[in-house]
Amino acid sequence: MTEKLLLINDLAGYGKVALGAMMPVLTHMGYDLYTLPTALVSNTLDYGKFEILDTTDYIENTLAVWDELGFKFDAVATGFITNERQARLIADFCSRQQESGVPVFVDPIMGDEGRLYNGIPRGAINHMRDLVGVADVAVPNYTEACLLTGAPFAGKQGMGERDVERLMGCMRRICPKSIVVTSAFVEGKSAVIGYDHERNESFTIPFDEIPVRFPGTGDIFSSVLMGKKLAGRTLEDATACAMHVVKDLIRLNQGADDTFKGIPIERYLSGLTR
Repeated sequence: MTEKLLLINDLAGYGKVALGAMMPVLTHMGYDLYTLPTALVSNTLDYGKFEILDTTDYIENTLAVWDELGFKFDAVATGFITNERQARLIADFCSRQQESGVPVFVDPIMGDEGRLYNGIPRGAINHMRDLVGVADVAVPNYTEACLLTGAPFAGKQGMGERDVERLMGCMRRICPKSIVVTSAFVEGKSAVIGYDHERNESFTIPFDEIPVRFPGTGDIFSSVLMGKKLAGRTLEDATACAMHVVKDLIRLNQGADDTFKGIPIERYLSGLTR
């Protein structure tokens, strides 16, 4: 039977990000997808001007309807959250899912490059911390890991091995299960660092950074990682696969005229399988 995945994230009208990036990837990997939009967003936030329609009331009512109908899912993934009330609703839902054996993947979308994204208030850090606490796999980028833990942001100065150990130790106090931290800089090299609680193993995977930024690459990364992990790969292997996919997509699109709208993911699905 095809596994049913619930994606809780925003939906952008213009730009391949969030649900617009995740759905093509996971559908092509063979999963049966369901969605719960946390917001309707006019366009990617990179443009600097945008409109956001909050859907918290809709989420509360939808979860009540789904509960009455007895809908079940095999895994849940969360992304962009708009406010504290919405975070509490989703964290409570995810906690109940986890208690019944459903794995929860949390991407605590808040910021990058040492700062919060446009339109994200500092109060988001606290309620995102609560949501990360119910994750089976938390996937913050390095900035978000620093925001969640209060660790200093080293930037291109980078972290040493002890810094990595401290950061991951702080993250593990927030998320007691598995963690993958992207966009880190370790010992002079860009890297993804992780901890697999199932194997009680830490890992660091270095990579060569391509100097161009696309919104939505984190959503693609999280989707591939989730799909591979649910298919039985180890967390380190799933992470490496996701890194490889994102690197290839950035390389193929680095000459795009408008990087703010993200990567046209539908053109590149042929190589994606479980």
